[in-house]
Amino acid sequence: MTATLITHARLIDPDAGSISDGALLLDGGRIAERFDTPAPEVPGAEVIDAGGAFLAPGIVDIGVKVGEPGERHKESYKTAGLAAAAGGVTTMVTRPDTTPAIDTPEVLTFIRDRAEDDSPVNVLPMAALTKGREGREMTELGFLLDAGAVAFTDCDRVVTDTKVLSRAMTYARSLGALIMAHPQEPGLSKGGAATSGKFASLRGLPSVSPMAERMGLDRDIALVEMTGVRYHADQITTARALPALERAKANGFDVTAGTSMHHLTLNEMDLADYRTFFKVKPPLRSEDDRQAVLEAVRTGLIDIIGSFHTPQDEESKRLPFEEAASGAVGLETMLPVLLRLYHSGELDLPTLFRALSLNPAKRLGLDCGRLAKGAPADLLLFDADKPFILDRFKLQSKSKNTPFDGARLQGKVIATFVAGTAVYRSA
Repeated sequence: MTATLITHARLIDPDAGSISDGALLLDGGRIAERFDTPAPEVPGAEVIDAGGAFLAPGIVDIGVKVGEPGERHKESYKTAGLAAAAGGVTTMVTRPDTTPAIDTPEVLTFIRDRAEDDSPVNVLPMAALTKGREGREMTELGFLLDAGAVAFTDCDRVVTDTKVLSRAMTYARSLGALIMAHPQEPGLSKGGAATSGKFASLRGLPSVSPMAERMGLDRDIALVEMTGVRYHADQITTARALPALERAKANGFDVTAGTSMHHLTLNEMDLADYRTFFKVKPPLRSEDDRQAVLEAVRTGLIDIIGSFHTPQDEESKRLPFEEAASGAVGLETMLPVLLRLYHSGELDLPTLFRALSLNPAKRLGLDCGRLAKGAPADLLLFDADKPFILDRFKLQSKSKNTPFDGARLQGKVIATFVAGTAVYRSA
């Protein structure tokens, strides 16, 4: 493997919270050395002149939906991997809400083999917490851990039986396993396509109160206190849920939380034209909620930002708003969309990559997500200022359900490296 020297880069270091001019030497799949500018000559190394572009740790995206098995027509590991590489995502942490669910070691092994063969980026699978994601009987957590599961989740199907959930948490605690939950009170949130309030009423949309998220999180945190399990809330999207999260962390519970790119950059007003590409789960919130969640990311109360990439075919989206499937693709669009927050002065780049790269890597016990010597050379080189108009039909994903079709964005990936090898270079 030839060594690679990336020079004249602006290094985003989320661990140090800094941006500095410098260079990185990649060798043997890892960061061999970090230099201040100008970098010395390295005999035999391929030299890439970044020309002042930003160089950051590759994105670790927790909560990616891939349609294998069962919905390969929506997304395959090959197309998801290509989309990830084009978007600067070097590690996809995939969800088990497939058909069938990833709830046995055999299915998990199939997924790992398929991903290894087809995806140019790293793939780490999560497994279902209960069999069939039906909330009645927990899966064989120990066997699934041995087969490579990095966490356990039933995704957006909330386990309503608290005895089943508490037993699963207790067993996960004994194994040191991470549980990821979707904090919602399912009775309140059932059928909700918008957030309750004046806007949803004026549009005639079935809605859900923000309290559903707060109630779901309160219940989960009580069970965390009881069992001591490692817990991650997949999406915190409302201001009402934040005090409960803050208390849990202050009490020393092993709790982290994420939010989505869509809830940081869109709000309920974007549903005005009933465009189903804006229908996501949880539904888009008020602007006050968006601002509160953004502040929680800035302070570190919310640890992780994810794309929650959910491919849906045209048939499932070309329906009345309340009947259409939820979800949007995001692997390829996450970086330029979130750079809107950087360009508006709402979020600096080290804080952004702390939530995109460093924190998710830490939560999963990975040694990527940083620019330290010896760290994996999973990297992202990008021009933060390059403008473009997003055309959904040019996305690598099989499904094209993005709410940002036709949007004016800034920020283009120049190159993506996995273990020091370029898996994507812009034309």
